[in-house]
Amino acid sequence: MAARLNAVLPLCVALLAVLAGQSAAGRYYSDKVQDKVRKEVEKAMAYNASVGPALVRLVFHDCWVNGCDGSVLLDKTPTDGTNTEKKAVNNIGLAGFEVIDTIKQKVGAAASCADILAFAGRDAADILSGGKIFYTIPGGRKDGVVSSAAAADASLPESTFDFGQLQANFAAPGRNFSVEELVVLSGAHSIGVAHLLSYRDRLGADATPIDSDYQSALAKATPPELLGRGQNPTVPNNPRDASDAFRKDAAYDPAALGVSPTRGVLDNSYYHNNLINKVLFKSNWVLRTDGFAASKLQEYKDNAAEWNSDFAAAMVKLSSLPAQGKNLEIRRNCRFTNQQYYY
Repeated sequence: MAARLNAVLPLCVALLAVLAGQSAAGRYYSDKVQDKVRKEVEKAMAYNASVGPALVRLVFHDCWVNGCDGSVLLDKTPTDGTNTEKKAVNNIGLAGFEVIDTIKQKVGAAASCADILAFAGRDAADILSGGKIFYTIPGGRKDGVVSSAAAADASLPESTFDFGQLQANFAAPGRNFSVEELVVLSGAHSIGVAHLLSYRDRLGADATPIDSDYQSALAKATPPELLGRGQNPTVPNNPRDASDAFRKDAAYDPAALGVSPTRGVLDNSYYHNNLINKVLFKSNWVLRTDGFAASKLQEYKDNAAEWNSDFAAAMVKLSSLPAQGKNLEIRRNCRFTNQQYYY
């Protein structure tokens, strides 16, 4: 329930400097580091709207692998060379790194790269939701010195997982996320894009249940044979965010579904889409196969405010996963460990 998920929020509020501003656009903080992060995120999203979803995604892809340690930002490490998390198959399409670099240049040693990433993802969610999703998180994270593509692929859930695999992945030691939180965080697929490789299994005759109009629109926009030609195009995770022509092909009418037609909004439209089989991934649809998870899909479809609140609480928990590595540091450059900074 929302009350249970939100139980951690007061603790985080007490740990953070007083929030001064209240509007989603132009929110400001008394904490100087967070205020600089906010300003740079607003600037970057105004220049390139795709940055917002990318930053939200980065939080999950960082914290899910050995905790929130900024390891997803590394280009090279002493132990892993250049085969870092960025090169993991499950990390295809990660973006937003330049924004983190810019912020690091502004704040220097006053904040770790892991903190910058967590704050930036929080502010992106706030802006994308029009101020309906906001949460406070403390600083104090440290940066890891290890980043392995193999570790990322072993840790991150795959788009082809069945429900049992998803449940086990979320409940794994060191994470301990419930089925409810799995359903909550899946709602982030109301924004962002996905590569054909991640949903090609949904385009065949033997695909897990998918709306036929939506499937045809996907096959028309991104024919599976493109993969054989070395191409891996993207489509929006949410049919709402696609072109008018795609919406028409997919028989997708936001107004008829009762969702906002505004593209790029972080909201509960994912749950509307899932319940009519218009979601991209098998790992989305399989939430329908578990009784409790399916009931939460319906609950969040019917109650946007509850999902907003529960998503904020789940992001607090996600952003608080402790770093698992040793020799943690505050990096000078988010792309390199301090040992490699001068080389």
